[in-house]
Amino acid sequence: MARGERDPAASGPAGVVADRLGVAEDPLLEADPASFARVLVRAGMAAALHPFAVLGASTRLARGQLTAMLAAMRRAVGGPAAGPVAPDPKDWRFADTAFEENPLFFLAAQQYLLAREWALDVVEAADLPEAEATKARFAARFVLDALAPTNSLAGNPQAIRKAFDTGGKSVARGLRNWLADVRHNDGWPSQVDRTPFELGVNTAATPGKVVYRNGLMELIQYEPQTPTVHEVPLVFCPPWINKYYILDLAPGKSLIEWAVQHGHTCFAISYRNPDASMRDTGFDDYMHQGPLEATRVVRAITGRPAVNLLSLCLGGTLSAVALAYQAGVGDRDVNTATFLNTHTDFSHPGVLGVYTDEGTVAALEARMQKQGYLDGKQMARTFDTLRPNDLVFRYVVRNWLMGEDPPAFDLLAWNADTTRMPAKMHATYLRACYLENRFARGELEVDGHVLDPGKVEVDAYVLSAIEDHIVPWQSAYKTAHLLGGDNRFVLSTSGHIAGIVNPPSPKARHWTNEHLHEDPEAWLAGATLVEDTWWNDWAAWIGERAGKRVRARKTLGSDEHPPIEDAPGTYVRET
Repeated sequence: MARGERDPAASGPAGVVADRLGVAEDPLLEADPASFARVLVRAGMAAALHPFAVLGASTRLARGQLTAMLAAMRRAVGGPAAGPVAPDPKDWRFADTAFEENPLFFLAAQQYLLAREWALDVVEAADLPEAEATKARFAARFVLDALAPTNSLAGNPQAIRKAFDTGGKSVARGLRNWLADVRHNDGWPSQVDRTPFELGVNTAATPGKVVYRNGLMELIQYEPQTPTVHEVPLVFCPPWINKYYILDLAPGKSLIEWAVQHGHTCFAISYRNPDASMRDTGFDDYMHQGPLEATRVVRAITGRPAVNLLSLCLGGTLSAVALAYQAGVGDRDVNTATFLNTHTDFSHPGVLGVYTDEGTVAALEARMQKQGYLDGKQMARTFDTLRPNDLVFRYVVRNWLMGEDPPAFDLLAWNADTTRMPAKMHATYLRACYLENRFARGELEVDGHVLDPGKVEVDAYVLSAIEDHIVPWQSAYKTAHLLGGDNRFVLSTSGHIAGIVNPPSPKARHWTNEHLHEDPEAWLAGATLVEDTWWNDWAAWIGERAGKRVRARKTLGSDEHPPIEDAPGTYVRET
């Protein structure tokens, strides 16, 4: 294609925006596809048009700085003095006692927190349109978090103390870790040591066989672990944005293992890791070759007329679309559906909205058109920036300043096992769901059928996590109203992943409320806190909808679909 000639694959609104922005040729957008730098510049210029608001913020800053300096001086001579701003008690960065007991560290923390307040006040003074203001606030908070004194050796009393205690060895180890991350992790701090974890041994270890494979997914059938099983088989539909084994993380932490041990004949989809050859694989291809094909094969193997589906995150979005498609064409081979931390209505996408505006999506589309996919590391780092202090700067401190090696943690090891997204599929998903919310509006068309989510009449179990920063629970709650069946909503503790990997423990708890209020906050206000994992609540719910118990078949697969290889299969090992 000649330089300047338009790529036919970039036609439509995405291509128009990409052309208008000059995405493919703009090095700034290549380095900053979400345009955070540009929105901060716009915020600064807009704030200049509101001088009195900026003057007020600056006056508060100056007054606070003077108060902080006087308080530090009083502390230096042993007198008590409160600072003008108190750190959040939950903010681990300033938990060290030196920030209270040492006047210099006290002053550094105060000056930083005051400057942070001033910068955020200036962003508010800009009075930008809401979407732009949200992005500006997000970008400003990220920059301010990066500039925290605790991210430097001189400003981190814990790191200084450890340097003295180790005779400087911690500094040398930190430098070694930093160099390794520059060479092997694009300069981002490593979160985990993955070496202790081996697929099929201590993660993704529930015994089973791959019984089907197509160009997009493998289907795993698990060995029964009870003499009898429910007659309705259970199919796990993971997102393809990560490897499937978050649902089979490790013995004792595996939801698949839990279901097998509770008498379900279990199958799981394991998607392949796309490369550039799959650039034209679309969202509808994932629907047909993923959950719909898996359902067909499971019915053929088990001889049962219907299956139960359990879907997670993006896999749940796809399953909801597939169910609406089946409702539209008159198929009924799904008995119930379970949705874990799933968006189906994207009208309130949460903090991910800063990455899914028109300009950012167009920039990503242009990048994906060049390489045929979205790199998994880029997606993982996008999610990390949603909680930068916990998922980025905590490891700057631990690995680079303290000289500690990354921990060996199975959940983080899974999170680091990234996958790519095909260009066409991911562009369609971002535009149809995040930008246009077609499914919830009843406007999504698949194979000539306009899908109506209200026609999905199977019973649904909808689970969310109260601290989920990727799929806010109030948004996940909408699924229980959007779909037309007899639906149950349950709210777990913790976040997007830890709320799913939630085996029985003294800390496990969840909320239930039999009445599905229109308002999710009203639902929570009337909910009962249960001191138990939601796994038990779901086991009871699905058990009532999984048919009678029958003798378990020890032979996996069938004559038509014989076992191919041991679980976890080949696709999950693709890098």
